[in-house]
Amino acid sequence: MNDAAIEAFLGNQADASCRVTLRHLAGNDEKEFLELVSASTELHRPWMTLPSTSEQFQAYLTRYEQPDEESVLICARDSGAIAGVVNVNSIIRGRFQSGSIAYAAFAPTAGQGYMTEGLALVVRYAFEQLQLHRLEAQIQPENHASLRLVQRVGFRYEGCSPELLYIDGAWGDHERWAITNTMIDIAPTSPHATLPER
Repeated sequence: MNDAAIEAFLGNQADASCRVTLRHLAGNDEKEFLELVSASTELHRPWMTLPSTSEQFQAYLTRYEQPDEESVLICARDSGAIAGVVNVNSIIRGRFQSGSIAYAAFAPTAGQGYMTEGLALVVRYAFEQLQLHRLEAQIQPENHASLRLVQRVGFRYEGCSPELLYIDGAWGDHERWAITNTMIDIAPTSPHATLPER
């Protein structure tokens, strides 16, 4: 994790009307994060599970300290309060230059548009700062709020995979949605050093 990377990215964003900002998950977020997870249990079930104990939070934090994983908090710009989280998982370099995203809103600010603004920013950050080419989201077909979110941000539907991910104690079908850096207007970036010349 490199907080300087997020700061550099945000410094280049000119939209003063944006109500959110981004920062990496950190150890001192534990209390607020766990309280938000507890308050959001019904919102998240059965779509995802987030850490609910101190031990789980520490393991989660350790996971997102790895170079192929990023956990980015969406925070309200005016208060700094955490509104949601977007994880860029399983970053693969080389010819793929891709990551898989997972995200969650938190109940106190859910339904107010923070996740739409925040996910759009994280997508730009992944393309402009992390130099990824593609982001994928796997979503249960019944998770209508999540499907509407990726559609608002510009992801395209690529199909449905039976029994793709193990969620809430069972292998579930998931729709596959994706977005590439050619689908949105981003600042020009040089290719990542691991991308082959040919």
